[in-house]
Amino acid sequence: MQLTLPGMADMKGARGRRFASGLNPDAADVNASINFDWRLLRHDVAGSKAHARMLARCGIISQEDAERTGEGLDRVCAEIESGELALDPALEDIHMNVEARLIELIGEAGQKLHTARSRNDQVATDMRLYVLTEAAGLIERIDALRRALVDVAERHIDTFIPGYTHLQRAQPVRLAHHLLAYDAMLTRDRGRIDDAMRRTAECPLGAGALAATTFPIDREGVAAELGFSAVTRNSLDAAGDRDFAVELIGAIALCQTHLSRLAEEFVLWSSGEFGFARLGEAYCSGSSIMPQKMNPDLAELVRGKTGRVIGHWVSLMTVLKGLPLAYNKDLQESQEPLYDAVETLAASLRVMAGMVETVEFDTERLRRATEQGHLLATEVADYLADRGLPFREAHGIVGALVRKAIERGVELDALSLADFRAESDRFESDVFDWLDVDRAVDRRDVIGGPSKRRIEAEITRIRSELETP
Repeated sequence: MQLTLPGMADMKGARGRRFASGLNPDAADVNASINFDWRLLRHDVAGSKAHARMLARCGIISQEDAERTGEGLDRVCAEIESGELALDPALEDIHMNVEARLIELIGEAGQKLHTARSRNDQVATDMRLYVLTEAAGLIERIDALRRALVDVAERHIDTFIPGYTHLQRAQPVRLAHHLLAYDAMLTRDRGRIDDAMRRTAECPLGAGALAATTFPIDREGVAAELGFSAVTRNSLDAAGDRDFAVELIGAIALCQTHLSRLAEEFVLWSSGEFGFARLGEAYCSGSSIMPQKMNPDLAELVRGKTGRVIGHWVSLMTVLKGLPLAYNKDLQESQEPLYDAVETLAASLRVMAGMVETVEFDTERLRRATEQGHLLATEVADYLADRGLPFREAHGIVGALVRKAIERGVELDALSLADFRAESDRFESDVFDWLDVDRAVDRRDVIGGPSKRRIEAEITRIRSELETP
């Protein structure tokens, strides 16, 4: 169905009768935003219904007009969502498409809806409602990934893995400890998104184009009805503010970066060189020429999309950096980066949760990896420090022992007590107890450490946190 409102020429975009001709077709294509701002449909309808009810409450329009407007808006929303009503690019955006169809349905009452508002504060309100809704959804998906990580961590409390620095094996840790490092990152991501929501929850409706309105409106009432916690305090700022979008995209970019790091580990761990893990087949693909291949394509895509999301943050910051007050059409360019960033992270979170849930670890290979490469050298230095030797001196002694072991092609625990005592008479036979992986990890029994006791307590804490509303 196409709009056929009499006098539709007056409704084409916001040009009205001020212009004698329409936009150049190429200019119209650039000007229109309907191909992406359709995402604001439900938020636009909700905001317009609240605005109409407020106008009636304040005696600006009749109660009957407000009720007809609300019913008409519901019908317009249903027609667009079902595909019955085709969106018209000539009307520029979702807001004008909704208004045009509303006027077609209810006539003069629909023409009164735009009283005491501008498209500037209307769009800003719709975008804030979008951010609040989608940010809440992202938090739910972050928590779903956190649950998946905790579930796998709990199954692997007694699985050991080499910890790395510089991608070189460094010290052994529990696999659970490694996985819960990503929970720590995601917890911060969750907090940043939640924090951004608090500043987003200020309603700009009533700011008008830039200078508010002469009508005696109830801004606080509309804000409360729409779920905002407050109203904006400066009409000039409210009309041109997109800080809320910048903040959310920034938080999204950092969260996507954390997913990229986890994805990179999965790529490495599933390689033949590491052989630590096998990804679920539902998250891999094959080769067009090599039948044996199972490529970690989804992990690579999550990793690859990170640059795209970071680019959206840079794009929006660049749009805003030179804008004078208040509204400028440049701000239309804030929408596509926002929508794509939100949708990219949402999809990535779902994929990574599934990947975590289905990954399988080669626990024996992991264990062997912790027993190679002198990963317990620091334990030997701690042994000497525990017996009164300055740690720097102990560090040098153990470095000499590592060199001796490398020259012989053995691990530290294959050296004799005489070899140890040749470097320091502080060594006793109990030094070999310090060269046991399980004991070495469990000695690191401090808050934030990888000991079994601490990991079990951390899993309990995270589960409790995830269950708290």
